[in-house]
Amino acid sequence: MHSKLNPYISFKDNAREAMEFYKTVFGGTLTMQTFKESGMSQDPEDADKIMHAALEADNGITLMAADNPMHVPYNPGNTISISLSGDNEDELTGYWQKLSASGSITLPFEKAPWGDTFGMCTDRFGIQWMVNVTAKKA
Repeated sequence: MHSKLNPYISFKDNAREAMEFYKTVFGGTLTMQTFKESGMSQDPEDADKIMHAALEADNGITLMAADNPMHVPYNPGNTISISLSGDNEDELTGYWQKLSASGSITLPFEKAPWGDTFGMCTDRFGIQWMVNVTAKKA
């Protein structure tokens, strides 16, 4: 098996909602475990929060996430960007449409100066995404 690089995203009490949304974007298998289910709950307020979630799409994309427990400071947002790239235009365009639909577009998804189709958006959970479709070679 090859090593994998995948983002691990921290949320403030909405990891379940976020990961269920990402499943509608990428498909695949989503597993989630709460702090209570894992036996890791020291604070009753953490019991139903997500201790670990993993979304594994059929094409190899993997996202992992958790809710921050009460005792861990939460610093949202601009410290993570997730880049999706490749040459499957239909797949990547679909991801772009779903991710940007309920968020905000930073840079429109269009032909970039380097020849690829590229866009940047922030989804409704404050996560920044970059999507790049490699231009077909002539």
